[in-house]
Amino acid sequence: MKHLMRLSELSKKEIMEILNFADQLKFERKNNIKHKILKGKTLGMLMTNPASGTRASFEVGMFDLGGHALMLSHNGLATDRWDSVSDLAAVLTRFVDCIAIRTDSQEEAEAFAVGSIVPVINAKTDKANPCHALADLMTIREYKGSFEGRKFCCVGSGGAANSIIVGALKMGMDVSVACPASHMPDECVLEMGREFGRLAVTESVAEAIDGADVVHIQEWTRPEDNGYTVDSEMMEAAKADAIVLHCLPVHRGAEITEDVLDAHHAEIYDQAENRLHAQKAVIAKLLTKENN
Repeated sequence: MKHLMRLSELSKKEIMEILNFADQLKFERKNNIKHKILKGKTLGMLMTNPASGTRASFEVGMFDLGGHALMLSHNGLATDRWDSVSDLAAVLTRFVDCIAIRTDSQEEAEAFAVGSIVPVINAKTDKANPCHALADLMTIREYKGSFEGRKFCCVGSGGAANSIIVGALKMGMDVSVACPASHMPDECVLEMGREFGRLAVTESVAEAIDGADVVHIQEWTRPEDNGYTVDSEMMEAAKADAIVLHCLPVHRGAEITEDVLDAHHAEIYDQAENRLHAQKAVIAKLLTKENN
């Protein structure tokens, strides 16, 4: 694994190795077992649309591993001053050991990776959010124990949804997606679904959520998304022990009602915490030979 741009680039075996390592790192942190396997290493963070959880999880993760995190830009990639993002990468990556990039353009992130001489991690684009998906999978396994034969329901679309749909398919889950026809998952995701034969897409939340073990809710802010608010009545169609995940931040009463959020806050907040452990596992695997 040279970079992490999309979850589709990883095999099921590679995903499982990351999850197992993340579990180990989480156990060690909870039990105050120190390790400084990235002593002397620096992670650079380039974010055109900074998010508090993303920045905090990467910075704390590098500190836990003995390294240092450096915000290289608070105001974007300064691409207006560079003819080529690859040229920018060729310069900046001479100062750090790894880069986490968060931008509104998957193409821009991939162009940066092309020019980089160090590993690049996609920290979120318009098309993918592989780190978040790994944290989601980690949380699902914590609560459900396994993936095979379980039904995963995703309410919403977008970069984070693309990645977790891919992850759920790769790990053996049956996937149903509820979203407006105008906001379908990316075609490459739909193609993977056709290949696996375990993806159904519908405009009906009730249809998608029926019999689900996991209900994953995306952040919705568009006014045309009326009808996609997950409430307790909708949740009755899921399995009695179904868990609810949310990518956060949450718009209470928009994509999820207060009562559903309150009933499932434990797994949602565990999901948020698991960003730290999953990202630590990714960074360590990229920067240490013994974990590759």
